[in-house]
Amino acid sequence: MRLLAALAVCLCALPLLGASGCDEGGEGTTATVATSGASNGPSASGPEGGEIARVLATVDAGGQLPYEEDGGTFENREGLLPDHPLGYYREYTVVTPGEYTRGARRLVIGEGGEVFYTSDHYSSFIRIDPGDYGGSG
Repeated sequence: MRLLAALAVCLCALPLLGASGCDEGGEGTTATVATSGASNGPSASGPEGGEIARVLATVDAGGQLPYEEDGGTFENREGLLPDHPLGYYREYTVVTPGEYTRGARRLVIGEGGEVFYTSDHYSSFIRIDPGDYGGSG
């Protein structure tokens, strides 16, 4: 019972970390997206930022990315991004050096130009400004 109580306290504390936790009744959880900009995202000058910049530049140029899933519909099954009709979001792989599969990192781009980054395969997202990575936006 103490474990459940501790878990409930942790979940309700999530808003302090930038995610939402319990509703006003103290029950349930709802995940949200950090939307405060690229200051919370990967450094544009670091290796991860370089991979993000490469993907954004390729998408902007209409170029080909390495995985056939790139450019496919992101269905937002997790419900973490703002709700839009199916087909609104497209997903793109952000290559992880040393990874033999697509890895967990993705960019999800909406028709309105909004860009979201996940480093944990859709468990959480950060809204980034593509201009910080040399992309249009």
